[in-house]
Formats: sequence, C-alpha cells, structure tokens
Amino acid sequence: AVPHNLHHSMGMELLQAGKHLLMEKPLAISEAECLDLIDAAQANQRTLMVAYCMRFHPIIVEMERLLRAKTYGDLFQLSIWTEQHTQGEPGSWLHRVETLGGGQLFSHGCHYIDILLAWMGEPVSGTHFGTNVGTPWMEAEGTSNVTMKFANGALGYHFGTWGARGTRHHYAIHAHCTDGMIEGQISQGRLLLHRGAREQGPFTPTGEAELLFEVEPGKHVEHELIHFVACVEQGRRPLTDGIRSLQSLRVIWKLYEAEAAGTIADLRGLAIPDLPAMEGV
Repeated sequence: AVPHNLHHSMGMELLQAGKHLLMEKPLAISEAECLDLIDAAQANQRTLMVAYCMRFHPIIVEMERLLRAKTYGDLFQLSIWTEQHTQGEPGSWLHRVETLGGGQLFSHGCHYIDILLAWMGEPVSGTHFGTNVGTPWMEAEGTSNVTMKFANGALGYHFGTWGARGTRHHYAIHAHCTDGMIEGQISQGRLLLHRGAREQGPFTPTGEAELLFEVEPGKHVEHELIHFVACVEQGRRPLTDGIRSLQSLRVIWKLYEAEAAGTIADLRGLAIPDLPAMEGV
C-alpha cells in the first residue's frame, strides 16, 4: 500500500523483472498507466491481480451466489454504504489528487463500483455527486454518492464517506429482489433475509429477519491471497485481473467527467462480456 501515483512505476519494475503482481487498488491513476501494466503482464506471461479484497469476502461471495441463483427472485436495486473516518497526517498523500488519483470514490469507492458491475452487468448511465464539506482535509471529494442504471433496468447506488463521526450502516449492502431483501452486514459478519412486506404500507412490520450466513467480522483478506496464489500456480486468470479492474476505473472517470460538466454519464460500451462466476475462490 503505497501512494497510488507510484503503482505504475513500481508495478512495471516488478513485472519486467518477471514477478507475479498483486497490486493494491486502484490499479493506477490513469488509463495509459493501467494499460501499460496490463500489457507488461501479458508480455512477460505474469499474473496481474488487483486487490479488490471485498470481492472475496465470505459475505460478498455468499451474497453473489444467492443473487446469481435468483434464490429470492430478480435483483432490481442494489444499495451499498461505506461509512468511516479516514484522515491522514497533515499533508498526507491520501489527501491530494496528484498522489491519490481522485477522491474517496476513486480510492475506496472503486471496490464497490467493481461489485456493482460484477453483479448487475452492463451499465447504461450514471451520476456522481461528491463534496469535501465535512472532510476539509481532502482536496477532492471525501463524501461520494453514485447512482447507476443498468441495461436490464435495475438500479445501483453507492454512498461512501471518509468523514463519518458516527455510523449505523458501517459497511452494508442491501439487495432488493422480487421476493425479499438480502442484507449484507459486512462489518458485523452477517447475511440476513427480510421478506413478507406486501401492500400494507411502509410501516408494517415484516417479521424477524432470517439469518442466512455468518462469519467472524473482519476484512478476510486471506481469501484474495488464496485466490492469487491459486491463479499463479494454476495459470488461471484472476477474477480481479487488470482488464476487469480497469473497467471500474473507466466508469469512475466517466462519472467524474459528467459531474464536472453537470450532465448524466453515458456508460454504454464499458461492459466486459462473459464475466465469470466466482469459481475457485
């Protein structure tokens, strides 16, 4: 974990020396730098994987399995919250666009744009609003709101802040499906099912939530490490390889561009076809 503007130079040195590379997210701070790393990995026949650890978290893996199987019907709204307080020392590289590559969305939200794309498919349009109100140490946004529409009509949302002085959600994902809502309480290590609401109204209790899955709270980064080693040993393409990781950054750059122009981002054409299920994790 080094300043993001060093990812390209350090990564190129390692790949050209014949090393396999597990790169902390984001892959790099520009498309040209990302493509350099992808090309170098291919030319040297080395494994390049980006450390999107959340894709390998047991709660996320189980949630994805249920959604792909349509266990509770079709997914029509995916909402993600990440609320934390992140503030470096005065003058930290974490605060500056030149070294971070953007703001909270680029540095941390990329985890969750990656999940939205993996679970919901082809993006069509989106918006981003960010602010450093409440996070004055950030040069760019410290608080970020993203909305996206997908080709099948489903919607996605991500709220992230580095300015939380208190939180209820912590890290949470709500997947609204046509036969229930799956709640991933990432920070608490629990996966819950809420169902039973019909037309009675918004304040009608729907009964006790059903516990679907539970794991010890924590980041569980060991799972991404296991996946990386398996890909190296077996010559498999990582789930979060350079190309797929670049996809989420392209979406973020489009969202930033549209925000600056005061428009809605056109995200068509950014999908990568045939995204695989999470085999071998």
